[in-house]
Amino acid sequence: MNQPLQHTTVLASEAVDALLGGAAAPVGTFVDGTFGRGGHARLILQRLGAQGRLVAFDKDPEAIHEAARIHDARFSIQHQGFSHLGELPAASVAGVLLDLGISSPQIDDPARGFSFRFDGPLDMRMDTTRGQSVAEWLAGAEAAQIAEVIRDYGEERFAGPIAKAIVARRTQGGPIVGTAELADIVAGAVKTREPGQNPATRTFQAFRIFINAELEELQQALEASLTVLAPGGRLVVISFHSLEDRIVKQFIARHSKEMFDRRAPFAAPTPMRLKALGRVKPSAAEVVANPRARSAVMRVAERTEVPA
Repeated sequence: MNQPLQHTTVLASEAVDALLGGAAAPVGTFVDGTFGRGGHARLILQRLGAQGRLVAFDKDPEAIHEAARIHDARFSIQHQGFSHLGELPAASVAGVLLDLGISSPQIDDPARGFSFRFDGPLDMRMDTTRGQSVAEWLAGAEAAQIAEVIRDYGEERFAGPIAKAIVARRTQGGPIVGTAELADIVAGAVKTREPGQNPATRTFQAFRIFINAELEELQQALEASLTVLAPGGRLVVISFHSLEDRIVKQFIARHSKEMFDRRAPFAAPTPMRLKALGRVKPSAAEVVANPRARSAVMRVAERTEVPA
């Protein structure tokens, strides 16, 4: 019998501490935007007051299945991405936690197609019940579009040669449907790579981010957080690569100061909407225990009072 794939939650206690703001038994509504395997959610429920509530979101059907194991009247989950955060009532939420990226069970399951370490179907969808797989997209995408995705979402300097190699292989041998085949194509097109990094790392990251619209969804959720968070509510975001962290950092910085409209110099400025509370990295001990934590960055902000 196969053992269930395990996931170690990154910055677990730090994220929950930041989300709950030190309250002993908070009673508000909190949001876990990425339930995953429930690491953060279970810690939140342990500390939540009897009248508190936790609303979770996740695209992955396997995450929804795992969430069904939680029998707690304070908990609910929606089979949707966290871009649906804005559907919650305005100023109704005491805290929003977004743990971005991909979970270990998703990476380690060859059937999901996220990793070049195993040969499996070239899928990469977070939600396997809807949308287009990477294999389906690659079957018809032009070289210029493929190169743009690899460059923009993978920050890959060999994006052009990789895209040309993909199209050439597709033209000669038909659709690319497996992860091992894609990794082999990329390895043949990438001439140099940083020590210890697989040549396919950036390309696989790029295709995963693109096919799941991860950055667009993040931007939507961040904007929605300004509406749904009550004054004093916390926004906690854990990022695992520079593209995500840059979006979060710039969003918090932009809303942590008054905004002036240069086209209307005498108009009152838009008031500050967030207060930045800090940036946290995993401890050296956590990185040793869980190497996948090494690139994590957690940023925390608090919703400011809404002017009357």
